[in-house]
Amino acid sequence: MASKILFVSTGSGFMSTALGTNLRKAGFITVLAEPDVQSIETVKEDIDMILVLAGEYVYSSAEALVYIMDISRDEEHPVCVIGYDDEIAEIKKYISETNIKKEFRRPFDAKYVAEELKAIAALAEEKRSGKHILLVDDDPTFLKMIQGWLSERYRITAVKSGIQAITYMANHRPDLILLDYDMPITPGPQVMEMIRSEFNYSDIPIIFLTGKSDRESIMNVVKLKPQGYFLKTMPRDEIVGAIDNYFSVHKWDSIS
Repeated sequence: MASKILFVSTGSGFMSTALGTNLRKAGFITVLAEPDVQSIETVKEDIDMILVLAGEYVYSSAEALVYIMDISRDEEHPVCVIGYDDEIAEIKKYISETNIKKEFRRPFDAKYVAEELKAIAALAEEKRSGKHILLVDDDPTFLKMIQGWLSERYRITAVKSGIQAITYMANHRPDLILLDYDMPITPGPQVMEMIRSEFNYSDIPIIFLTGKSDRESIMNVVKLKPQGYFLKTMPRDEIVGAIDNYFSVHKWDSIS
């Protein structure tokens, strides 16, 4: 089935027209939207990915960009952007860098962009049929690092607070939650309690992330009976391997 791409642009200039033509040649079903919430909302159903062709409008379209961020919060709908450096920097004020799958700088080759998007769409389709992990951590650097480690294998939704996690889960059910133990305002144990109190979500496995390795801290984590825990200092291969193992055998093997 052809992938459906939401193409956000303003006007019908030469580059916009050329890009639309090449997207269709690459096999995409293309729906166009002006950079405003109502226009995007009208055509957003059943899209597979989003392409934003930046222009001067990005400096006055904060509401539309935030809306794009909302509908692309998980990797079911990867976002790609095209623009000059300052335009892309403006977009990143509203759409998290972790949600932007690919950046294309002007000037660009429309055919090359279309082929790159085709590869991204294929990967997104593969992820949609795979496991979905909700990653919750207030440290943006760690969040981006772990998301990068896992995104090759799994569909990742990354949020920066417990409240964002609870809000997201109102309409989504991940297969696994990686939850920061030590977060301000709403710490990991409280988030876990809130999740476990909801019947529809009480069976979702939770693995804590912690930066503390002393015995007392670890015992405090373990007594909450999560499916496991990761020390944030663990190397990439150990974390990825442990998650692969968890999904393959549906159980947690203790780690030290």
